[in-house]
Amino acid sequence: MLSAGQARLLQLAAQGLLRPLRRRPRRNDVVATIERMRLLQIDTIHVVARSPYLVLHARLGDYPMAWLDEALARGQLAECWAHEACFVSAADFAWHRGGQDQRMHHWAQRHAARMHREQRTDMDALLAGIRASGPVRAADFASKEAAGKPGWWAWKPEKRWLEAWFALGELMVARRENFQRVYDLAEHVLAALDPPLDPAIATRSAADQRQRFILDSVRALGVTPAGWIADYFRLRPKVTQRELAPLLASGELLAVEVQGWTSPGYVHRDHAGLLDKALHGRLRATHTALLSPFDPLVWDRARVRAMFDFDYTLECYTPAAKRRYGYYVLPILHRGRLVGRLDAKAHRGDGVFEIKALFLEPGVSAGPLLVKALAATIADTARWHGTPEVRLGRTQPAGLARSLRAALDSAA
Repeated sequence: MLSAGQARLLQLAAQGLLRPLRRRPRRNDVVATIERMRLLQIDTIHVVARSPYLVLHARLGDYPMAWLDEALARGQLAECWAHEACFVSAADFAWHRGGQDQRMHHWAQRHAARMHREQRTDMDALLAGIRASGPVRAADFASKEAAGKPGWWAWKPEKRWLEAWFALGELMVARRENFQRVYDLAEHVLAALDPPLDPAIATRSAADQRQRFILDSVRALGVTPAGWIADYFRLRPKVTQRELAPLLASGELLAVEVQGWTSPGYVHRDHAGLLDKALHGRLRATHTALLSPFDPLVWDRARVRAMFDFDYTLECYTPAAKRRYGYYVLPILHRGRLVGRLDAKAHRGDGVFEIKALFLEPGVSAGPLLVKALAATIADTARWHGTPEVRLGRTQPAGLARSLRAALDSAA
């Protein structure tokens, strides 16, 4: 039986968050890290670094953000709808290209299909224009945005149509310019993928695709009950123990008891070695990192509550008066535990990384080891982000501020 702590360590190991990288990052680490997680969620909020860059920083440390954009432009990565809008490796993309019957439950595809039914003439004209004239950005269209409307409906019509064709698979993202998508015909982007698209995979059935995503989810999660698997790739219906039984019988999955769980835990056979180390107490967590709200470790709020006893909500969508911790709060990972949260804002023009508030979890002691590691992580993140001056606001407990400021001065 795995203890709850051993299960956490196994999940962190699978996610690349158990130990810091022991060498300088290399370009190919970006794609390798995304392959390890199976996908990298995209979000445009840039109060700190945009989420995909921050997720990679938590695992790679001081890497150039341009490496992610360059990997996309070189065809080593592709964008698609998976958990949400995500980067995936070119090697995995064929699995996302096929099985459209399975994917049409996703809100993005359903919304795009409805838009095409209702606005077919305009959407078809836009697609024909790209076919005739080449790649475009939403910024290339001058129509005004629809003010006061949420979500896709806040965009100008051309942006909505581009996104709909992207969701439906007729357009893909060839590259990004200042994080803006450059859309091109899917056939052109597919031709540039490295490695090339495997057409045999792209024509596999929805059932094959579902099984692949189940296995990929279990691999990415390290250890998981059946109930957490579907969220990773937004699969429907939910994954059940009965559905997993053939994968246990074939040896592709392993079953393990986890202390406190009422149902079996599942481990991918690729992690048999990690499972053995976890069972024998040979996994050690030494990493400290600031996590994006959209990091795979924390994006499933029920899972992170169960695994780490960490109750987390992204409050940027909550009215200011009702926020408990702040607008864009980053979970703090320290040596295998989520020990606190940090509300930060990057003032890029001034080179300032402002910590509006920092909260330690109840029962977490602000000892010298934690304070030193936290200061080093904050300073490293600030330098990587181009905002090396750290300004510390309030802390909880209040006494943490003095020791953390001293440690930040030493780390500067």
